[in-house]
Amino acid sequence: MSISIPRGTQDILPGEVEKWQLIENKARELCEKYQYREIRTPIFEHTDLFLRGVGDTTDIVQKEMYTFEDRGGRSITLRPEGTASTVRAFVEKKMFGYANQPVKLYYMGPMFRYERPQAGRFRQFVQFGIEALGSNDPAIDAEVISLAMNLYKEMGLKKLKLIVNSLGDKESRTAHRDALVNHFKPRIGEFCKDCQNRLEKNPLRILDCKHDHEHELMKSAPSIIEYLNDFSKNYFEKLQQYLTQLDIPFEVDPNLVRGLDYYNHTAFEIMSNAEGFGAITTLCGGGRYNGLAEEIGGPETPGIGFALSIERFIAALNAEGVGLEITEGIDCYLAALGDEAKDYTVGLLQQLRLAGFSAERDYLDRKIKAQFKAADRLKAKYVAVLGDEELKNNKINVKNMATGEQVEIDLDSFIKYFQEL
Repeated sequence: MSISIPRGTQDILPGEVEKWQLIENKARELCEKYQYREIRTPIFEHTDLFLRGVGDTTDIVQKEMYTFEDRGGRSITLRPEGTASTVRAFVEKKMFGYANQPVKLYYMGPMFRYERPQAGRFRQFVQFGIEALGSNDPAIDAEVISLAMNLYKEMGLKKLKLIVNSLGDKESRTAHRDALVNHFKPRIGEFCKDCQNRLEKNPLRILDCKHDHEHELMKSAPSIIEYLNDFSKNYFEKLQQYLTQLDIPFEVDPNLVRGLDYYNHTAFEIMSNAEGFGAITTLCGGGRYNGLAEEIGGPETPGIGFALSIERFIAALNAEGVGLEITEGIDCYLAALGDEAKDYTVGLLQQLRLAGFSAERDYLDRKIKAQFKAADRLKAKYVAVLGDEELKNNKINVKNMATGEQVEIDLDSFIKYFQEL
């Protein structure tokens, strides 16, 4: 009986994985320029971290988490997102005491959500995300957004749309919350059970409901913009000023509600406008989460960040027809004729690799013609041919596969010759 891959997961094979590596390398390169440093957290955490950090009224917590009990009877969850784990590490390792503030971190790795698999959406997926902890300056919000936009642009994407919104501070959100309750309560029975449960706990989440998004009350719901106090208005205006200064086009969408409970003030999404990309156009989402560190036991610490899916990144590149330049080929292929020559190439291959070259040899005891075909498939720049007779005479033949030129050199000077090439 054959065993197949679990639903909602994927194998990323050679030929495709190089695209992932290019994106990952570009992300690391940008983070270095922006002074974000990598953090690696466990793939599983105590479930309570996500209940308190992500929010028990979110779809992630209610429907999508992979949660299990370990042998010690503890409730453990595979991480569904990266912010809660990063902030937990920030608090636990007392990074709020670091001399350099804000603390700027990035992560890259697999996340897990049990949801219906569809194009660009998997149950195990890879996220790249950044978090800036310790600053209340809207300029850091603009920086976070600019890093995400620059990553997409530098990889070749052009059909992008940035939308921003303000969720306000606690005072603004409380006033908006009361208005939402009054708006939805008389007809809440017309909404799904999730929305009915959210009415008192977190009415803002009703606006993010996929089931009832066409209901007439959704379109007439009070906007958070109408309830922003002076501080929140000024904060949002500053963010827009900085985005304009950075030459980053954006649209304000008062209906933008991020799916996690910890967001406040800035919320944003980057979307693909590419034709044929699909119904779900969001590539990246993020926002400010002042209060999250306190929620999980730390000191008062403002924070801002984003996360993006590598899978959806690649889907957007494909939709726009952006081809990534993948470096292919090896420097040298060692072809051997005769048992003694084959034995000798084992050590010679090691010398080539230790000298910094990509190199390969035959392991299937193929004829010389088949070895040359293998070299072609590997796009070898040079093929070095060693036979038993040449080995006795301390000689080796080196062929330039692009020009066809072939030279015979002393075997002892082969590595030096190759370095000079």
